[in-house]
Parts: sequence; structure tokens; C-alpha cells
Amino acid sequence: MNTTTTGVDLRARYLGLELRNPVVASASPLTASVDSLRRLEDAGVGAVVLPSLFEEQIEHEEMAAHHLMLYGSEVSPEARGFFPEVRHQGTAIDKHLKLIADAKAALDVPVIASLNGYTPGGWTSYARQFQAAGADAIELNVYFLATDPADTSEAVEQRYVDLVAAVCRDVQRPVAVKVAPYFSAFAHMAQRLVDTGASGLVLFNRFVQPDIMLDELEVAPHLVLSTSDELRLALRWIAILHGHVKASLAATGGAHTADDVLKLLLAGADCVMVASSLLQKGPGHVRTLLDGVARWMQERDYESVRQLTGSLSQRACPDPAAFERANYMKALKSYTGRFA
Repeated sequence: MNTTTTGVDLRARYLGLELRNPVVASASPLTASVDSLRRLEDAGVGAVVLPSLFEEQIEHEEMAAHHLMLYGSEVSPEARGFFPEVRHQGTAIDKHLKLIADAKAALDVPVIASLNGYTPGGWTSYARQFQAAGADAIELNVYFLATDPADTSEAVEQRYVDLVAAVCRDVQRPVAVKVAPYFSAFAHMAQRLVDTGASGLVLFNRFVQPDIMLDELEVAPHLVLSTSDELRLALRWIAILHGHVKASLAATGGAHTADDVLKLLLAGADCVMVASSLLQKGPGHVRTLLDGVARWMQERDYESVRQLTGSLSQRACPDPAAFERANYMKALKSYTGRFA
């Protein structure tokens, strides 16, 4: 569906792909099966991002195969020939590639495959297998937290650049980089990633934070779904980058309502990725978002999503400083709390 009953044109363009609308289902349990993907498509999503294949999964299975091949080799050098070539039948990797192929065969909307890692290495070549399985684009989800005091900012940035270069070198599909906001000069880093070959940036990677379990005295991951309050970080940087980097911009994290989607589009997002709101409200929430966006556009005489995209970016808005330090000063002065 390119339009709603209002006749508003909701078509969008992301990574060179034509989307029927800018609402994209990002990686989550809802994109992990073909049946669920079909429900998302029926509900109206413009594209889907499949769950990530993790670098650790690849390395674990390759090491297991390696140990199998070496088993018994200490007895005889000829023992290496006892085992046939190991194929990854039934492994997480094969299942992942099958999901890509099955999703592509079942859906009409673009299918974006995700590769998650943090070190340069041979595992990045799996992006080429994603392409062979039919993926329309690759999302490189860089999940890396620099905790070693010896790691310099220059070294961390170069690691990102090397990862992007490795994936882009292996595929002829557009590559989007899901990036963290933890850079001292983020605009410069964004430009470096684009110059390296990235066709798009997904802002921002939302790290799962650890928690301390007091009863067990253990450290455990603690997943909390996003809220609308979290979208402002992506909104600010998308508004700043729009028109300054030659790449698609996707917003992720915090889009729960039609108003949230509209704000991100006005800031300059080419698409808005949603997961938490769909996990809470189900695939049918996509239609609620799209109908809300279309009604707002019709009331203000917008004819298309492309017409409004970026119209309140930093480059286009009447007060560019609103996205910088002046906004911080204004917010502090205008706040009145309960005890102020």
C-alpha cells in the first residue's frame, strides 16, 4: 500500500530501495520467523530487518568444526583424513541463511539482513552469503564498547572503519551501519563511515545494559524496552546530519506513536525503525502509526512523505542553533519543577 484512504503518498526511499512507507520493522523476535514477517507485511511495514547473525555464533561454530577435524590427530597424522569436509548443516548459520531466503521468497517488501560484530576478520565474509541468499541490503550492527583504558579514540574509530570496509568490499548490496553515539566528534565519524562505503546510517545502536542481582550476587543483562523519550538523541543527530552526509538516515529507538514517526521524518530520517512498540502492541500497531502519519499530513496539506522529510532539519529549520548548545541553555531556563 503506497497510500491510505486519505490519498497521501507515503512512499519513502532508503538505501536506494523503494519503500511503500517509511515504517520499518527492525530486528526483534517478530522478524525471526516467516509467519511473523508475513503478519508485519500484512500490517503495512515498508521493509523488515531480520535478527542479527553474531560474530560469536560464527566463531563458536567454526571452532567446534575445527576441534572435530583435529580430534584424534595426536594419534596419527593420517587421522586428519578420517573426517569428511564439515558442512554447517543445521547450524545457526544455515538457519539464518534459510530465514533470509525464505523471507525473500515470501515477502514483497525489502528484506534487510543484519550482521553483528566488533572485530575485523573473516566472519565479515558472511555478508556475501547474505547477498547470495537474497538480502536486499545488509545492516552492519557494530556492538562494541571500548572498556580498555589502552584503547584510544583513534583506534576505536579505525576499528569501525575497518569493519565497514570489510563488509562493503564483499558485497554489491547497500550497507547500512548501525552505530553507537559514543564518539567525541560524531558528525566527523559519520562522514568517515560514509566515505568508507556505507550507504546508510542507523541511529543509534541501543546497548543492553548490565544489572546487579542482589539476591544472587551476579551481574546479568537487563533488557528494557524503549520509550518515546529516547528518540530525542537520534532526532538531534539526524537533523544535524541531514543534507550534510550523502547517505540514507534511519532512526531507531523510541518511536512508539505517529507523532514520534513524524518528528523523526521532519528531522530528516528516511525511515523510522520500530521494535519495542510492536513487541508491546503487536504487528497491527503499524497501521495505527501509518494512519496517524497520513492524517497529520493531510491536515497540513502535505502531499507526500518525501515533501516533509528533513523540512525541520538543522539545515532547513528557522533556528539551527536549536539543535546545539543554545537548546541546552533554553531548556534549563524554561524548566519549572515541582519545587522550583
